[in-house]
Amino acid sequence: MKLFSILRKGIDSDESKPQNDEAENHIEKIFLAKNILENESVLKSIYTDCPDVIFRNFTLGGNIAAILIYLEGLANIEEIDHSVLKPLMERDERLQADTEVILKQKLTVSKIIYLDTFAGIIEQISTGNPAILIDGQTQGISVGLSKSEKRSVEEPIAEAVIRGPRDGFTETLGVNISLLRRKIKSPDLKMKSITLGKYSQTQVVYMYMKDIVDDTLVEEVENRLSRIDIDGILESGYIEEFIEDDPFSPFPQMINTERPDSAASHLLEGRVVILTDGTPFALIAPVTFYSLLQSPEDYYQRFMIGTLIRWLRYCFLLIALLLPSSYVAILTFHQEMIPTTLLLSVAESREKVPFPALIEALLMEITFEALREAGLRLPKQVGSAVSIVGALVIGDAAVSAGLVSAPMVMVVAITGIASFAIPRYNASIAIRVLRFPMIFFAGTLGLLGIMLGILFIIVHLCTLRSFGVPYLAPMAPLKGSGTKDVLIRAPWWSLRQRPHLTGKYNKYRQARGLRPGPDNETE
Repeated sequence: MKLFSILRKGIDSDESKPQNDEAENHIEKIFLAKNILENESVLKSIYTDCPDVIFRNFTLGGNIAAILIYLEGLANIEEIDHSVLKPLMERDERLQADTEVILKQKLTVSKIIYLDTFAGIIEQISTGNPAILIDGQTQGISVGLSKSEKRSVEEPIAEAVIRGPRDGFTETLGVNISLLRRKIKSPDLKMKSITLGKYSQTQVVYMYMKDIVDDTLVEEVENRLSRIDIDGILESGYIEEFIEDDPFSPFPQMINTERPDSAASHLLEGRVVILTDGTPFALIAPVTFYSLLQSPEDYYQRFMIGTLIRWLRYCFLLIALLLPSSYVAILTFHQEMIPTTLLLSVAESREKVPFPALIEALLMEITFEALREAGLRLPKQVGSAVSIVGALVIGDAAVSAGLVSAPMVMVVAITGIASFAIPRYNASIAIRVLRFPMIFFAGTLGLLGIMLGILFIIVHLCTLRSFGVPYLAPMAPLKGSGTKDVLIRAPWWSLRQRPHLTGKYNKYRQARGLRPGPDNETE
C-alpha cells in the first residue's frame, strides 16, 4: 500500500501553495500498479463522497478481474452496456494469451486511449469517458463514450443578425469547433488544446490558419495561456483578463463573439480564435480600435451601403462620447456659442432647475445607465417594458418637478441611442465609462477640459497594443493598403491584400482581375 500512502499524502497536503503543487506533481507521476485492488483503493480514496462516480466490477472474458469507472450523467450508459460490458464479459479463454489484442477486437468503440498514470485516468473520467482497469495490467483504457446535455445551435442572442448565417456558438466545445470547420473546410485550419483550471479542468482550444497567421502570434498566445494558474475557468472572460496587454485600459483588447461567421472571417485575416468549453463566446486576438466598430453585415451588403453605415457609426461614437460633455461645457462657460433664440429657450427651460449643468448631466446619465442595466437583468418579458416605460416616466416626472431641464433629457436620450449603434458591446461599455470623466472635465474646464480629455484618450490609444499590434493600426502607423477597410468599406474586388498584423504573412487573398465589367482584365 505504499502507492496509496504516497497519493494520500499528496492529496491531503494543503498547508501551503508549494505543497499543493507537489501534490499535483505526485498524482501526475504515480503510475498504475499491476494489482487491481490497489488501483481501486487509490481511486476510491480520491473519489470519496462522490456518489455519482460509479465503480463497476466485472470479470473480463469470465476469468480476469476488471473494473469500469465512469461518471453518472456524463457517460453514455446505454453504449457502455452495449459496446463495453456485454462484449468484454463474454467468456473467452484467449484473453489469457494476449489481452491487448483481444480487447481491440472486442471493444466496438471508435476512440480508445491507453493510460498509465492516475492523472490520466482521472482526467478521462472527469470528461465523461469511462475508464477500464484490468488486473495484471499497468495500463488502463479510456473509451470515448462521453455524453452530456447540450443546447441546440440557435441564432446568437447578444449579436443581432440582419443578413448572414443565423447559427451561433453554443456551450459545447465540440459543436463550436464543428461550426468553424463548416465555414473553413481547409486542412490548414489548425488547432491546439490546453486544459486550464486546477479544479474545473476546462478545455480551451485556440485555432489559426496555417500559412496565414504569424507563427510568433501563435507562440505568444500559447505562452500567455500556459501561464494561467487558477482554480477554475468558468467563462472566456477569465482568460481575457489574464492574457490582455493592458488590464487597466477601459478599451477591450480582444473581441468576443457568438457568431461563427465573424470568427471565421478573423481567422482568414491571420488572427487567432480562442474557444472555451462551457461558453458560447469566442475570443479573437489581436484586434484594433477600428475592428471594434466593424460588423459582419458590412461585408454582406453592397460596399456603398456598408461605407455609409460605417460613417454613421463613427458619428454616433463621437456623439456617445462628447455630446453630454459638450452641452455642459457650452452651457456653463461658452454661452456665446449658442444662437440667441436657442439660448433663451434653454434658459427658460432651466429657470426652475436648482442644479448646475454638471450635476444635472451626471444625475441623468447615472439614472439612464441604471435603467439600462435594470432592463438587461430583468426577465425578457418585462425587461424592455421597464426600461422604456421607466425612462419615459422618470424623464417626464423629473422635468415636471423641475429637477432637470427638457434639453438635458433630450441630450441624454440621444447619447444613449448613439451608444447602441456601436456593434461591439465591450467597446460600447468603454465609451459609456469614459463619458463620465469627460462630463466632469467639461463642467470644470469647459471646452479646454474636453480637448484635454480627447488628448488623453488619443495618447492612451497610441500607446495601447493588442498582442503586439498597435491599437490604431493601420492608421497609426499608417499603412496605405489597410485604409481601404477602415474609414470606408471598399468593394471586395479591390480588397486584394490581406490585413497585415504582425511579422511575415500571406499577402494576397484573391486573384487579380476580379473587378466586374469590361475592364476587369486590367485591374
